[in-house]
Amino acid sequence: MVNASAPSTGSAASAAFRALHRRGRPLLLPCAWDHASAAALAAHGFPAVGTSSLGVAAAAGLPDATGTARERTLALGRRLARLPVPVSVDVEGGFSEDPAQVARFARELAEAGVAGVNLEDGLPGGRLADPAHHAEKIAAVKEAAPALFVNARTDTHWLAADPTTAAASRRARAYREAGADGVFVPGLTDEDGIRALAGELDAPLNVLYSPGGPTRERLAELGVARISLGSLLFRAALQRAVELAASLADPAAPPPPLPTYDETCALTAPWADGG
Repeated sequence: MVNASAPSTGSAASAAFRALHRRGRPLLLPCAWDHASAAALAAHGFPAVGTSSLGVAAAAGLPDATGTARERTLALGRRLARLPVPVSVDVEGGFSEDPAQVARFARELAEAGVAGVNLEDGLPGGRLADPAHHAEKIAAVKEAAPALFVNARTDTHWLAADPTTAAASRRARAYREAGADGVFVPGLTDEDGIRALAGELDAPLNVLYSPGGPTRERLAELGVARISLGSLLFRAALQRAVELAASLADPAAPPPPLPTYDETCALTAPWADGG
């Protein structure tokens, strides 16, 4: 589809990725954690692939959402940009509080052929970034890499810091005014809130898939343009690996449950202080 290995700031890949948000049915975006998982998803026929910051960090023994996976993320993004489908990279909060540094990082990804990035306003400790400062990051990224599809993620609901549609709407408007191409509200699952936010935004709304939430068809009716799978595939892979090994050791062993986000984060806790 796209020869994203050419150093063209990823404009062709970004255009193809942008078009996938305008098909009428929400783009289902599976999120990989390494080259093999991304290549397998692309080979299966998914028209685009994202990355999971938890998956990328945990696979390297690093904690998620702390900025420690910067180099891993950059190296993976450069490699995945060679795939024949558009790739969107989760860059946490940009791996810096300096908008100029965030912009330089994003431009490196764009020059490699990456189509888009997720840029989140959640901070360690369950806090939310100042929306004006986060908007500065978005504006800096768009100035440095205009073609890059910037999906502005607000963690009002994910961190339960301010889980109201009004709070998500205020931040979404600020980020859109700063140049964001789309808005991502993980943790938003109630239909009224989704419908209200999708109706007022003049940009694609992205939500996180929830096993107990609305179906893809229902989300389409509510106005959602993109459904991200987040860390689900990575956690499912961990579950399946343990299940298979345990069943070989003891065929009567009960299957393990799907690990939660927090349980997966805890796998890196003993080594977190050492980087």
